This record gives sequence, structure tokens and C-alpha cells, in this order.
Amino acid sequence: MIESTYPKSFASDNHAGVHPAVLQAIADANQGDAPAYGGDLWTTAFEQRVKDVFGDHAEGFAVLNGAGANIVGLSLMLGRYDAVICPADAHIATHEAGAAERLLGVKLITAPTRDGKLRPEDVTGRLGGLGNHHEAQPAVVSISQVTELGTCYSPDEIAALAEAAHAAGLRLHLDGARLANAAAHLGCSLRAITTDAGVDVFSFGGTKNGALAAEAVVVLDPALSTAVPFLRRQSLQLASKMRFISAQLTALLTDDLWLANAAHANRMARRLADGLTGIPGVSLAYPVQSNAVFATVPAATAQTLLRQFLFHYWDEPTGVVRWMTAFDTEPHHVDDFLTALHKATTS
Repeated sequence: MIESTYPKSFASDNHAGVHPAVLQAIADANQGDAPAYGGDLWTTAFEQRVKDVFGDHAEGFAVLNGAGANIVGLSLMLGRYDAVICPADAHIATHEAGAAERLLGVKLITAPTRDGKLRPEDVTGRLGGLGNHHEAQPAVVSISQVTELGTCYSPDEIAALAEAAHAAGLRLHLDGARLANAAAHLGCSLRAITTDAGVDVFSFGGTKNGALAAEAVVVLDPALSTAVPFLRRQSLQLASKMRFISAQLTALLTDDLWLANAAHANRMARRLADGLTGIPGVSLAYPVQSNAVFATVPAATAQTLLRQFLFHYWDEPTGVVRWMTAFDTEPHHVDDFLTALHKATTS
């Protein structure tokens, strides 16, 4: 039996294991044979659960990973000469190896932000090329919830972006890899920051919130839904044994497991952030609104800490690191990390 020798990781919520209830859902689905490619009862149950949570017109499609969810979701709304307006540090622009440009053949029009969040003026200020055949045509606005800087859009902020996008004939896409963490922070429903805010297509992230390779594309515009089965297959995101993916997503969306997991991860990040008070040379780089803590740390301190714990630099030249918590981060993990941090600043 292989046993982990790693300390508790603060590098990514992807490093966490699988929640016991999600593992049980996989085991429960592992009973005999079932039709492949989504023709099973577990997928039917998941699709109904999406309607229960996001509205009767919401259509949910299980996929394998977050980047794939973004490709499938964006592909529904883009033509060959179209463009996507997104923050400069958006995941699709910085951490998906150019997948949107390579696989969809579209241009990303990026906007610098102070906190990872687009504003309506960022959208309207980049529409000057509409109708100009020399320029790629903006067709989609894409945002992340939570943003890459750990900040959250309020329902009103999303609604304002949707209004600006729709007024110009564009659609709004939302990368919801950490959608659960945002809803937990905001104290609102998942629907409040998607369906009710005017989003057209979004992803619902499971992998970072206690699942195993389970994400979903949710389509709120019925005109777009019919293309998903074909584009999902073409994008290599159609799982043959889909029941094991669907069962996990249903487990997260049942009895608010998604919320319990995300709220706990957020509390652990808050505990970590609060524990930084008074540590010499260490300060928060961005507001802590999710399960991410961005901090400015002296180089010597960071290097000492990296010999004991897993985490990543976000911007090494400026000394900004990112510490992530997860559903299985416990208070003693945070306290041990803070103790080590204190020692590293005084050694």
C-alpha cells in the first residue's frame, strides 16, 4: 500500500483527496452494468438536480475537467472570426496553455484589472471593432468566479456585466471552477450568481471541491443546448462510463455538500489570513474572499517555508505567493503552517 509522505499541501485545492460522500457515490454507482455515454440513471438524476438548483431551463452536461468545460462552453457561442473579452489574468488566458486560441481558433481580448474582476466599462471599451471586417469580432465576455486572484463578483456585478454584454449582442460565460467557494463567501445560492444574474453558459466545478475528475457545463440559453452533445464529443470531454462522473456531481449538489465543503475551505483560508497579523514582512496582497490567500513574503522566508510545505509563487519578482485551502484542511494544518511561517521569519 502506498502511503503519502507529503505534508498538508497549501499549493492547490486540486491536491486534496476525494470527499468520503463522493467516494461513496462512486461506489454506489459501481453496481452491475449501465448504458455508456450518459444513457444511465445516475446521469439522468444529475441532469434533474441541475434543473432543481439552477432552474427548469438549465441543462447540465458532465465533463472531465475544468479546461475542457471552458472549451465546450465557449465553443457553443463562438464563430471562426470571433473573440472573447476576458481579464488579463483569466484562467483561459494564462493557465490553459492557449487551449482557446488553439482549439477554438479565436482571439482573446484581455483587459487588465486591479482585482481580477472585469467591469462593464472594460467590456464596452473593447467593442470598437464591432462590424469592422479587419478585426476579430467580440462575441463572448468570459469571467471567473472565483477570480484568479481569489476575489468574488457579487450578484449585482455579474448582472451588470451581463447587461453590458447582452446590450452589445454578446453572451456571458462564467468559469465556475470555484463557484461553490464564491457562493459560500457571498452567502447566496448558486443560482443567484448564475441564472438570476444573466449568465448564458457556465461551468460548475467539482474537482476542487471534493470530487474526482468531475465538472459540468451548464447551459442556460435553450438555443445553445442542442449543440453540446456534439461539441462535448468533439472536444474529447464525453466520458464513456459517465455514471461515475454524474454520481459525484449529484452528491455535491445533494444536501448542500458543495456548500459545506466550500464554506469549510473558506474558513480555513480566513484562519490562515488572520494568522498573518504581526508577522514581520508578511502582508496580504489581495482581499481574502474564498479559499485562496495571496501574500507578499520575503524571499528568504518563502524559501525556508518551501522546504517544509507545498505552495506556489504567484509572482516571484514581487514576492507574492498563493496559499490554497481545501475541504479537508483542518485547523491544526493551518496552525502548523503559521508556526512554521513565524519561525521562518525569525530564523
